Amino acid sequence: MKIENPTPIQWQFSERAQQLQSSVIREILKVTVRPEVISFAGGLPSPATFPVERMRAAFDAVLAREGKTALQYGPTDGYAPLRQWIADSLSTDGVKIVPEQVLMVSGSQQGLDLLGKVLVDEGSKVLVETPSYLGALQAFSVYRPEFVSVPSDEQGLLPDQVASVAQGARMLYALPNFQNPTGRTLPVERRIALVETCARLGLPLIEDDPYGALSYRGEPLPKMLTMNPNGVIYMGSFSKVLTPGIRLGYVVAPLPLVRKLEAAKQAADLHTAQLTQMVVHEVVKDGFLQEHIPTIRHLYADQCQAMLDAMQEFFPASATWTRPEGGMFIWVTLPKHIDTMKLLDDAIAQNVAFVPGAPFYANAPEHNTLRLSFVTVPPEKIREGIAKLGKLIATKL
Repeated sequence: MKIENPTPIQWQFSERAQQLQSSVIREILKVTVRPEVISFAGGLPSPATFPVERMRAAFDAVLAREGKTALQYGPTDGYAPLRQWIADSLSTDGVKIVPEQVLMVSGSQQGLDLLGKVLVDEGSKVLVETPSYLGALQAFSVYRPEFVSVPSDEQGLLPDQVASVAQGARMLYALPNFQNPTGRTLPVERRIALVETCARLGLPLIEDDPYGALSYRGEPLPKMLTMNPNGVIYMGSFSKVLTPGIRLGYVVAPLPLVRKLEAAKQAADLHTAQLTQMVVHEVVKDGFLQEHIPTIRHLYADQCQAMLDAMQEFFPASATWTRPEGGMFIWVTLPKHIDTMKLLDDAIAQNVAFVPGAPFYANAPEHNTLRLSFVTVPPEKIREGIAKLGKLIATKL
């Protein structure tokens, strides 16, 4: 029976809900689904890298061999063989990571949310890079911290600037490898200095590393986790090396923190899907990533170079940009008077999209910046889109 003329509900949203905002990137992506749009906006891995047949075979194998286990509830901390594989892959001769330190999460974004939930109170100081990853700013902002932007330059965060702003801070969040949004990489000497500074201050350091395997040269960069496993919280993901659709990431942290994160996860979703964890372990356990990742690196390196070459040809001399050594992004700085949010409207009218840079700043946004992603666009379309964007920028000078 349908109730006639019900009184309209006046929704009383919590203060937390009232401050929630949609991601600028997600809103832009609603426009870029049009096939005629050349999109440099999304931070999406290339579907050409997805190992579809390997994943299909792994699903078949897991369901045939352990179907009832795979389709059942699982432990909150995750599938034990996969946690062991992760611990082994992160261990070095001098540092032993144990599976008890590993918590599986439903994508790195859940890891960020859980860290905010257990480490941040309203008004807590959270240190971030300048600029920083928008998804992290969104995840932490739900808990109403005071963001403090640590000064950065073309090589990333400046460790010698941390101590002056760290008093009372709950954590420092950093992406050292091919950072989103800038594509920059923190040099080894700065990594050491940053870990030493945070250790001296007793400041937890979050090392978010979704892109570390995507070095174009294939040379591994030292993880800050191995420099101080008692003070560094490491975040990894299978989204950029397998597929984002499985929503599988992990947090590696000292045991007291892992137990709190596990309790928070129990309240959120009980556990990450057992089936996908078992499938991923089936895929990676025999060394598949060592074969697969180089193909991703080569593809992304070629497309990055195609974009850099086009920018050199078509962008005005007053524009500057980063030259990443890995990952998925190039960061562009235009003359101060150009507002890239307004520029985006004109670009979309010409069927080209990018992400304005201002949302990536926790404080004092620079409106003359933008992020370009090249990995989902073929070289001929990269050239066409950059040519259009270069001409458009020139009209604003």
